[in-house]
Amino acid sequence: MTLVELMISVAISSILGLSTAALTFYTARSFAAMANYIDLDHRSRITLDTMSRDIRQANRLTDSTATSLTFEDSDGSELKYTFDSEAGTLTRSIAGVPDPSPMLTECVSLQFSIFQRNSISGTYDQFPTASPATCKLVQLRWTCSRKILGVERNTESVQSAKIVIRKQ
Repeated sequence: MTLVELMISVAISSILGLSTAALTFYTARSFAAMANYIDLDHRSRITLDTMSRDIRQANRLTDSTATSLTFEDSDGSELKYTFDSEAGTLTRSIAGVPDPSPMLTECVSLQFSIFQRNSISGTYDQFPTASPATCKLVQLRWTCSRKILGVERNTESVQSAKIVIRKQ
């Protein structure tokens, strides 16, 4: 084997090795991104299901801000959802006792909106309300995000979910 043949075989082997390493890195990053997306989607679904059940069964809305909702639960106790923008968490408390773990984490933004029962003519939208006493419908919007290797890669957002308070 000559020196030229050896150099050519080393160069080809290096190119193949670098290509394999790049493909492995890309595949691992894609799998991590997919696993993060699945986890974010799963947490969003569980949170939305829990909130939908709780809000539908509540007697009425007693207080509302853009980042918190307070309801009178079906048994007369206080049910409260609070978004902490500093920590990026959504928590639920029943009768003043918070749940042991937050419902949502890594939440970039969250907003609650309240609406009346009446629909705007010719649309599926409802009239906004300024008072919790006239609230029949609650709209939820949030965006959660995660970083992979220090770069924001995944975003799972609930674009809009409107929940009707059935007993109101």
